[in-house]
Amino acid sequence: MLSRVADAIYWASRYVERAENVARFVEVNLNLMLETPIQRRPNWRPLVMTTGDHEHFERRHRDATPEAVAWFLTFDPAYPNSILSSLSLARDNARTVREIISREMWQELNEFYLMVKHQSREQFRLGEMGDFFRRVKLSGIHYEGVTNATLSRGEAWSFARLGRLLERGDKTSRILDVQYYLLSQGPSELGTAVDQVGWGALLNSASALQMYRQHHHETSPARVAKFLLLNRQFPRAISYCVSEAQLSLHAITGTPIKHCNHESERLLGRLQANLAYASIEDVMAEGLHEYIDKLQTSLNEIGGAIQTGFFGYEPAASVVSASVPNSARATPAAPEAQSQSQSSSASTSA
Repeated sequence: MLSRVADAIYWASRYVERAENVARFVEVNLNLMLETPIQRRPNWRPLVMTTGDHEHFERRHRDATPEAVAWFLTFDPAYPNSILSSLSLARDNARTVREIISREMWQELNEFYLMVKHQSREQFRLGEMGDFFRRVKLSGIHYEGVTNATLSRGEAWSFARLGRLLERGDKTSRILDVQYYLLSQGPSELGTAVDQVGWGALLNSASALQMYRQHHHETSPARVAKFLLLNRQFPRAISYCVSEAQLSLHAITGTPIKHCNHESERLLGRLQANLAYASIEDVMAEGLHEYIDKLQTSLNEIGGAIQTGFFGYEPAASVVSASVPNSARATPAAPEAQSQSQSSSASTSA
């Protein structure tokens, strides 16, 4: 497969997954805002911190009001990781490989983009956006389903799956990091109604609440962290995403599992082993934020190795795990930085 084709398929999948996850973050906060008393309503600034793009937001907005944050994450055309921008980039990449992907994939993605583009032209009323965010989530799920149902299990499918799983693992780690910190610092005691609503919202952001309750009858911080971080069966848990991404990478290279001929295989295998043998007790003793910070750095390095090794160009920005105050809980934004110049790189290599 040509590197430009693999590049476009990989990034189209990542961008669709990114758009879906942003919709999840915003929808959960919107529901909390509408369903809780004014004095208990959530702060919207952590949503920007979840993306790692808080500096970009602060250059454009003075206050992190619900409307400003929601519009920035959803429709801001100047923000490269908004839902609208992500889908525009996904569509641009898919257009260049229409002869490789299935017709149904292109149709689903095109309709997805046009739905969001049409909504962006309507008057923005945050309180009435709940149905829109649900449609974004369902459209992302439909695109994944159409991909799995219509694309042959060759390199194209493996690159699409690899991109989706790495993006999903990264976004699950970000929402877990920021929301866990905020809930742990909250005024409520564990077990209160407000506390249960908060932890339920965290699980809902990953569509994990129902599956979590099948495993656990009580909600505790360590159990929630363990489920989203180390569960090997739930498809949005970080351990599952990394393990399945490793299988996709080895399917592309043809290298047997537990062997590596590429830097990306070595890095992904090391991260998978770390997660496979981690215990939640050790993670909590180290500090969840510190553990996730290292995990995100590893994911950034894996993404960079894939770009360099398979697509033939360096990431747009160097991947540096910035040390940030615990009070900020701002995570590195390397995947977003890598993708900002991705579409131009893909077009020049065509």
